[in-house]
Amino acid sequence: MAQVLEFKLPDLGEGLTEAEIVRWLVRVGDVVAVDQPVVEVETAKAMVEVPCPYGGVVTARYGEEGTELPVGAPLLTVAVGPAAAGEDAGSGNVLVGYGTSEAPARRRRVRAAGANGKVKQAAGTRPAQPSAPASGPAPAPSSAPTPSSASAPIPASAGGPVPVISPLVRRLAREGGLDLRQLAGSGPEGLILRADVENALRAGTAPAPGTAAPATGVSPAAPARDGLRTPLKGVRGAVADKLSRSRREIPDATCWVDADATELMRARAAMNAAGGPKISLLALLARICTAALARYPELNSYVDTEAREIVQLPQVHVGFAAQTERGLVVPVVRDAHARDAESLTAEFARLTEAARTGTLTPGDLTGGTFTLNNYGVFGVDGSTPIINHPEAAMLGVGRIVPKPWVHDGELAVRQVVQLSLTFDHRVCDGGTAGGFLRYVADCVEQPAVLLRTL
Repeated sequence: MAQVLEFKLPDLGEGLTEAEIVRWLVRVGDVVAVDQPVVEVETAKAMVEVPCPYGGVVTARYGEEGTELPVGAPLLTVAVGPAAAGEDAGSGNVLVGYGTSEAPARRRRVRAAGANGKVKQAAGTRPAQPSAPASGPAPAPSSAPTPSSASAPIPASAGGPVPVISPLVRRLAREGGLDLRQLAGSGPEGLILRADVENALRAGTAPAPGTAAPATGVSPAAPARDGLRTPLKGVRGAVADKLSRSRREIPDATCWVDADATELMRARAAMNAAGGPKISLLALLARICTAALARYPELNSYVDTEAREIVQLPQVHVGFAAQTERGLVVPVVRDAHARDAESLTAEFARLTEAARTGTLTPGDLTGGTFTLNNYGVFGVDGSTPIINHPEAAMLGVGRIVPKPWVHDGELAVRQVVQLSLTFDHRVCDGGTAGGFLRYVADCVEQPAVLLRTL
């Protein structure tokens, strides 16, 4: 007899406790292979395809597209043959902290029913009904194209799926109460783009007749304010939670200094003129930061509040702030202290492209020990960064612009940048923070200073 094995939502990364089902990749009745991706989920950090550690026939799926599930909740069940039962039925592979041997599910409080009447399920408990019966294949949702149809959108009027590729577009429409079947796309072959949905929502397009009004989070007795409401969930919600926690727990302070970056810009131009891969300014600033952290290691640490200890870290993993369509993310360059400018440039480029295309993994977004924030790309001179909890410091870099500057005793026009350092006052005092920032500024003004630390 076949054995039915249950596959639960695995732990997808550090601190993640839930994920939203974006798209099912299999139906009930489909035959799946070991480690075959079966569902695409969106966490607070990244979009992830989840592979199933079992091979067999899918007998049930739990959770519709758009449903948020806690870690440890059932995803699907798979019937495996006698030869594949037990340990032989699994792959033995590990998915970011989750193996084929089941770990205890995280206990979570059952949330109250939302405006849509659905109650979010506690971890480790089975829903009353699966999303599809085991007796036959489930029909594909009309708003979610199958993998084979994603590359060639079919207009809704032709009886095919709604021409939408991006899960983010579907989610934005769903949260705004917009019926995508009533929307004409402006993309190739009628593809519905994010701009189409946003324009429709701004124009006040009403939901299709007979559908429920979008949830506003306001009780019927309370008048709703005008304007588009965006739920604090996903990346936006994770950023809000992390920034709020940083402000609550970390007694931060900020110091800043103006620096003459003329020589740094000249040095970069000379390096790039010599041939070979181009070196980015961000890579040079990261190289300077790793050298500064070697001199002031107190800033490469975090506070263990339970043990009341400062934990100083041996490796430097540099995070950098990147603005994307999904919101602010902070990819992490591993072992930045062991990389040269060329290696740093390549890794910054790889992570930036992954952030732009939405392919960052949870591993790309966790484990940072120090953050570099180049807000100068937004055309501003200065800022007071909020520390990326639980790190101890963040360096902010403003735009580099020509300004009057006293150079060699004479007034001259130089390339000037403002540097700001926000630090956790629990890990060090102003003398250490000031020494770190002054060293960074000295390296920016005279790159040869950095040679003394190599």
